[in-house]
Amino acid sequence: MRPAREAPGDAHGGEVRAERRSTADPDATAALGAEIAARLRAGDVVLLRGDLGAGKTTLVRGAAAALGATARVTSPTFALAHRYDGDGVRIAHLDLYRLRALGEEDEDLIADELTGDVVAFVEWPEPMAALIADRVVLEVELEHAGDDAREAVLRWKADRT
Repeated sequence: MRPAREAPGDAHGGEVRAERRSTADPDATAALGAEIAARLRAGDVVLLRGDLGAGKTTLVRGAAAALGATARVTSPTFALAHRYDGDGVRIAHLDLYRLRALGEEDEDLIADELTGDVVAFVEWPEPMAALIADRVVLEVELEHAGDDAREAVLRWKADRT
């Protein structure tokens, strides 16, 4: 992985630290997830963006393992959310690909998934971005870069050094 850093401002006027990373294969993408997990704490939300197959779930798989989850991490596309028990923290993995907008029931379901000592990863977060904006500490954009390689941009919205 090759890091590069930027420090543009965010839409709310605060400083956002951006890191660019390259991964060569799924194992390296999972390792990036583990590196991210080391900087997270209970209550944090990570937004994940990228085309289908860009590596979002692979990144979550690495993060969940680093947080102590032993269960197999799979995409929650058809279930909306999966939960995993980690070491002293729960991991919520949400995939909102099939939602275009949130109804009241959807908001309640998402609120339930994000309560307590949860570190949450949200794929396709647009329908709920405003609902959780105050808890987002990181936005990740993943792109295909040929074969199994991926390019990632990490935009940290909270100090997690």
